[in-house]
Amino acid sequence: MASSLINSHSSSQYGSNPVKKDEVRLNEMGSEVVEGYTCKPKDYDANRAIMHYKSLLLLCDDERCGKAGKDDRAAHLREIIKDMGLNKGKNRIKVSRTGCYGACRYRQVCQITENTQANGNPQNNALWLKHTHRLKDEQWREIFALLSEDKTLTDILEEKNFIEMKVYE
Repeated sequence: MASSLINSHSSSQYGSNPVKKDEVRLNEMGSEVVEGYTCKPKDYDANRAIMHYKSLLLLCDDERCGKAGKDDRAAHLREIIKDMGLNKGKNRIKVSRTGCYGACRYRQVCQITENTQANGNPQNNALWLKHTHRLKDEQWREIFALLSEDKTLTDILEEKNFIEMKVYE
């Protein structure tokens, strides 16, 4: 039976369309993907390096935060990143889902982590964005562009977008 070859990063439904029977698909790192998954490599290599990222967005997708948005926010953000060409290369932005951060009152929260051992901006490391489910695509595009250009988010975005941190004793 003939199979089709599809790059998962070229699919318009990245993250929400698992590989079907007799389909051959390559993930972002060029590995063939296991049937039923969107990016899990068929041939596991424990010694293969992980894909570089400049900025990592950790998006709470637990029960409360996940219900705050009507869409699969992580998959949607990956589509925007891909459209901007920031899904690969030295300025790659990665989005990962997390469990609860205990900041439900600010749902849907997103922590920004910068790869400061490579080319990440330390000023953007450990920033927390709140109510991210309310952000429009244009606002996300602005955030992604600022991250890729090494701009400091707190200098440009309004203070209302960030969660304040405080040590309680």
